[in-house]
Amino acid sequence: MISRREALGLAASSAAFTVLTRAFRLVDQYFVQFVSTPAQAAVGTSIFVMVLFFAVVEVVAVGTAPFVARATGAQDPEDRAFRIGNGLVCTGLVAAATTVAGRWGADGVGGLLGLQGEASRALGAYLRALATGSIFLALAPLVDQCFIAMGRARVPALLHGLSFLLNALATPWFVFGWDLGVMGAAWGTVLARGVASSVGVLWLLRHVGLRPVHAVLRPLDMFRVGGPVALASSMFALVYWGLLRFAISPLGPEVNAALGIGFSALEGITWPLFHGVGLALASAVGRSLGAGRPDGAWQALGRFLPLSLTLGGLAWAVFWFLGSPWTGLFAADPGVHAEATRYARALAWSQPFVAVESLLEGVIFGSGHTAWMLRISAPLNVLRIPLAVALAHGLGWGADGVWWAVNFTTFAKAGLHAGVVLRGSWTRGPSVSARTNE
Repeated sequence: MISRREALGLAASSAAFTVLTRAFRLVDQYFVQFVSTPAQAAVGTSIFVMVLFFAVVEVVAVGTAPFVARATGAQDPEDRAFRIGNGLVCTGLVAAATTVAGRWGADGVGGLLGLQGEASRALGAYLRALATGSIFLALAPLVDQCFIAMGRARVPALLHGLSFLLNALATPWFVFGWDLGVMGAAWGTVLARGVASSVGVLWLLRHVGLRPVHAVLRPLDMFRVGGPVALASSMFALVYWGLLRFAISPLGPEVNAALGIGFSALEGITWPLFHGVGLALASAVGRSLGAGRPDGAWQALGRFLPLSLTLGGLAWAVFWFLGSPWTGLFAADPGVHAEATRYARALAWSQPFVAVESLLEGVIFGSGHTAWMLRISAPLNVLRIPLAVALAHGLGWGADGVWWAVNFTTFAKAGLHAGVVLRGSWTRGPSVSARTNE
């Protein structure tokens, strides 16, 4: 069973890595504010394109991690090596496909999201550069999830610390020194992720003792577990595409930019903290179930719950009291700053619920019963589009209507996840060996 000290250490390392994973958004958002408002709107809007991209590539990572955790708990290093080898092969194939799709389709994305003119062109340039480095962006989630599943969350934290440092140093050089503008922000990310991902893969190969025989292509179990999570994430991204097209973009570029700032500078920090605690719990749950100790999984939930609730409360306070001065660092335009402040004040109320939802998703993810995440999240996320349009435009709430549509559905998702976890059916279901399946 996991001790309080071990739980806190695993949660701290997981939270640190998830915050650093998304820190490139902060770097890009900060420097492009000095390029132009359309460039800032483009980078802000790109977040939801990248969520869709990571949903596609993370089907491999999230489909691999629960099996790695169970193999670790069952003390079966050979099965663990096969799982990771399969993950690396599948990641390479998925990254190749996303590179081609991204390079080919980047210019048309802006129009789909309601952007026009310079903002649409800037988004296309930004996405084309990121697509070129898809392999490095795709490898990072797999390396992260494998180390966390084995209870070694410090490794991803170190790797993403390295990536953040390189990104912060390289981005201003590309943006201003080479005068690449918004495209330079993307190249800074590609360079930083390329170095960190390469080091991470070598570190992982050495730690698990991978050999050529482990480089298999057996994706069915992986897609069975990772597919629902990836589909839920994809639908989340597509829902925001719909929100941007029908509810947010009609309100003006200031609201577009405010969404990007709020999502990057505020939720880009708080949600990774919540998610990191959830991933730490998923690791503990998976290893406990792999060892045949469902009581250990329940105990782990009890260990992590107070931490999650505390973080949710702190996030509310930060959004409410510090949201305006913090978002002001990323908004040179007064109109953008005013809208970002409204975003922070509204979304403050959902932060404790997001914290609980992320923790409970960690239980479901660690057990491998991921279909529940899709069943709960997908319909409520889709509901955000008509609800936001009705509140923002039908009732005249403006941007506040969009933000409260997000809040209302978040409250419902947290309650439904709690119901699933309390039922306890997630404690059943043995792992399948990667050497014999499919």
